[in-house]
Amino acid sequence: MQTMPEPTAAPSRRLLLSAALAAAATLAGCSSAPARRSAGPCGTPSLAIDGGLRDALYARTMLVVNTPYTYGGNTPEGGFDCSGLVQYALQGITEQRLPRSTSQWATVSSTIDRGDLQRGDFVFFNTSGGRYSHMGIYVGGERFVHAPSSGGIVRVAAMDNPYFRKRFTEARTVFAG
Repeated sequence: MQTMPEPTAAPSRRLLLSAALAAAATLAGCSSAPARRSAGPCGTPSLAIDGGLRDALYARTMLVVNTPYTYGGNTPEGGFDCSGLVQYALQGITEQRLPRSTSQWATVSSTIDRGDLQRGDFVFFNTSGGRYSHMGIYVGGERFVHAPSSGGIVRVAAMDNPYFRKRFTEARTVFAG
């Protein structure tokens, strides 16, 4: 009698990710929102992703919560830093060339009012002397996902946390509509 090997965490995570992305893609057709972007150079933003993909980005982001922080990391297996988390999450929903650093993400995204934040938008913080020294992905309900620091894990944090409230610098988006 032949027995099946025990499943590993990586295939289970991939299966869960595939199911979540399929569900998000199905739901994405039902969502629409008015465009709220400010114009970038020459009147157009540098990166414009279909707003219907917000739920897919949310699903991909939430699947890596609890992944260890790793400086320079950008994979679930190798860990994440803050901008590596953003790059990884967006790589799963677009084929566009994506930036890597927080300042590069700020360059290719458009400023929005904090009150207009939607799931999948970016939040930036000054945690080490620079306007764009830390970033996260807004997930709704005044919360965002980020890779905090050495020894930490990818986690959900509150925008009104005193540490982040004091250091918040900007809300930005790469979504068109």
